[in-house]
Amino acid sequence: ASTLATTLLEHVAAAAPDAQRWFQLYVHKDRAFTQRLADRAKNAGYRAIVITADTPVLGRRVADVKNDFALPETMAMQNLLESMPADIALGKGSELARYVAARHDPSLTWKDFGEIVKICAPLPVVVKGVVRADDAVRAIDCGASAVWVSNHGGRQLDFGIATIDALGDVADAVGDRGEVYFDGGVRSGTHALIALARGARAVFIGRPILWGLAVDGERGVLRILDLLNGELTRAMQLAGCASPADAAPLVKRRV
Repeated sequence: ASTLATTLLEHVAAAAPDAQRWFQLYVHKDRAFTQRLADRAKNAGYRAIVITADTPVLGRRVADVKNDFALPETMAMQNLLESMPADIALGKGSELARYVAARHDPSLTWKDFGEIVKICAPLPVVVKGVVRADDAVRAIDCGASAVWVSNHGGRQLDFGIATIDALGDVADAVGDRGEVYFDGGVRSGTHALIALARGARAVFIGRPILWGLAVDGERGVLRILDLLNGELTRAMQLAGCASPADAAPLVKRRV
């Protein structure tokens, strides 16, 4: 569940009481507010806190600026209402960019991160937005339980490394000290198999889920997941793999 979600994190928890819920947290300049968000996630039964580390500032999303992107009047970033600047909806350009500039902490360092881990305790912390092996090691050294290889859907830094190219080095660097997760352009079960073979413990899906939701609501999402699962199973069968790890020798030679 995202900090920026248009549904309260408590409402998400109530709607999915048996799910393994994680809360994605942006670090705000107001650390007391950051603490309150983490505490709300703990109280609502979330199982982990995911710190997004690749958005100290928002990438320049030209279409959002050009189109004066903003939420419809009937929607709001519900988890943030108490901290929402009064003039956030005023002005041209991206409303999201104005919020991030006003509230996110662009000066976050590894020293600060150790304090954030303490804020989130006893929940495990995942660091999202890692694309370098040395950063992955630093995250684990600072108390993270896992790192999430992600480039924010390619929307933050133009010409940044593709996550699939970063994954192997990150997984090798982390070793057995923590788990490694992956996202970025996964559109088929075969894509997922490649990521799992390169060291990911889990693969996350973004846009396809939204496409399924837009087409047919809950049934559309379930259909997307069924398709991806079927493709993953078939890819493993055709590659002669009893497990994703069995594909590692093939993947290292060719993607």
